[in-house]
Amino acid sequence: MQIPTALLPHTITVRPYLGTGPYGDVFGDPVTIRRAYVEDRRQLVRSPTGEEVISETTVRTQPGVHIPIGSKVTVWHGTPHERTARVITANRFNHPSAPAHLEIALT
Repeated sequence: MQIPTALLPHTITVRPYLGTGPYGDVFGDPVTIRRAYVEDRRQLVRSPTGEEVISETTVRTQPGVHIPIGSKVTVWHGTPHERTARVITANRFNHPSAPAHLEIALT
C-alpha cells in the first residue's frame, strides 16, 4: 500500500548528491518529483554521523523515489517561501497495514 497521490500535492526538485570531487561536492542533474508532501516543521534529528541537527522541513514521497543523503532539494517552487536545502536523513517506511513512503529531513 502506498500513500494516495491526492495526499501528495507538492512538487520538489532534487539535485542528487553523487559524492566528492577535486573541487568539492558533486551533484547530478535536477530531477522533478511531482508527488510529494512538504511540511515546514522544525525538529531535532540525528545525522548519519551521529550529530544532532535541526531540520526545518520534512518531505514525504512515494517509496520508489531515491533521494541520497546530502542531495539538494528545492521546495515551495514559485512562492515567496521557495528555498533549497540539503538532505540530512532519508528513511523508508514499509509496513503491510500502513502506507509505504520515503521521508526525508532537510536543513
